[in-house]
Amino acid sequence: MTTNPAPARNPAPTDPAPTVPAPAGNPAPVAAATVKVTSDADFAADALSPGPPVLVQFTAAWCGPCRRLKPVLAALAAEEEGRLRVVEIDVDHNPATTVRHGVLATPTLLVLKDGEPVKSLVGARSKRKLRQELADVLD
Repeated sequence: MTTNPAPARNPAPTDPAPTVPAPAGNPAPVAAATVKVTSDADFAADALSPGPPVLVQFTAAWCGPCRRLKPVLAALAAEEEGRLRVVEIDVDHNPATTVRHGVLATPTLLVLKDGEPVKSLVGARSKRKLRQELADVLD
């Protein structure tokens, strides 16, 4: 008696996934502003220098709400390029800056204007809510 081998459970697709060509005449996307990752050593240069307000996220790799806030901050950095700088610092690897600014929870968002703290927010939030909370800083 001969047995037939069992069929594969997840056979590989025979056709590659269809691709959609880019519309003709549209330029390539422009690189958007990014969230600057900083450290204790570079914090003064990255966040305390004169210029537009700086939104600092005190974060940690193990922090779930911090991970949810990351795309919100990236979008905000791109949309407010030139009006707002966004900086991220890991609290576990940069304790001096964390202690200096009195950060006790993650994520903590600290807004600095000309190197001085003007607003502190704790916890993740939607982009819409964050924009509302930053309206007075961005005006």
